Amino acid sequence: MQRVLILAAELAFASYAAASVAGPVTSTDFPDPSIVIADGTYYAYATNGNGYNIQLATSTDSGSTWTVLAQDALPTVGSWATGNNGLTWAPDVIDRGDGTYVMYYAGESTSEGTHCVGAATATTPLGPFSPESSALACNATGGGAIDPSGFQDSDGTRYVAYKVDGNNLGGGGSCGNGNLEYSTPIMLQQVESDGVTPTGDAIQILDRSEYDGPLIEAPKIVLVNGVYALFFSSNCYNTNLYDVSYATASSVTGPYTKASSPLLVTGDDSLTAPGGMTPIPDGSFAVFHATTNSDPLTRPMYTAKLTWDGTVVSAA
Repeated sequence: MQRVLILAAELAFASYAAASVAGPVTSTDFPDPSIVIADGTYYAYATNGNGYNIQLATSTDSGSTWTVLAQDALPTVGSWATGNNGLTWAPDVIDRGDGTYVMYYAGESTSEGTHCVGAATATTPLGPFSPESSALACNATGGGAIDPSGFQDSDGTRYVAYKVDGNNLGGGGSCGNGNLEYSTPIMLQQVESDGVTPTGDAIQILDRSEYDGPLIEAPKIVLVNGVYALFFSSNCYNTNLYDVSYATASSVTGPYTKASSPLLVTGDDSLTAPGGMTPIPDGSFAVFHATTNSDPLTRPMYTAKLTWDGTVVSAA
């Protein structure tokens, strides 16, 4: 919210965004949702819950109504991780285009003591997804790696974006880094055409500023009419300051310029702590979560319709 107040005078000259919101579209906890569309059916995936490592929901009416399925999309995590412990987070699924779907997820590493990013594959979006035996990224000295998401550029090159979990290193506050000592950068890792094999070194494409509070997280990149938009959330997920924000660039590697105000904040469309937004590749439709109960923390899924004009995103 501070960014809104401080930079309000610049709104007439900068990118801004708004969303047409519906929901909650799930009746249960379904945080950090992602989405993939296959043969007219919408599939959504969420952080562990209801006894599953990765939750799964489907919609057959273009995302209007959803059914949460009684099955685990990722019944077994990679051998590098510990599963069924409430620490399998923030999945993202891509259609590789060759009959294979790739899931990226964050799991707790048994060797590093932090979260790492892993991958798994399946021949249908329903899964079950079979995990790769090795983690894709860990960044253990930086606090771990979480919130992965896949992206394919117009030239076919594939990437995985993720957050270095610097607030995991300490610093106090409700979710760490209350003293603002640590970085929580968004990293971009190129991968081979298989979507699971890293190539080269990851590069940093964004980090938090004073207006983001202790962190930024939940990155997702889409390319719309030549504009690369990096959606992310800032502030602590368990406070009302959590939001959906975005930044734009003319190249997938940046530099990215943050919009002068968040896309969604507490109070918009009667939402509380909206976050974790994932648009579909053309940027027209997105899923995200918001808080409906603080104890126990409950964050069902919502949807938003977005329209674009250059770097400007507005309600449908």
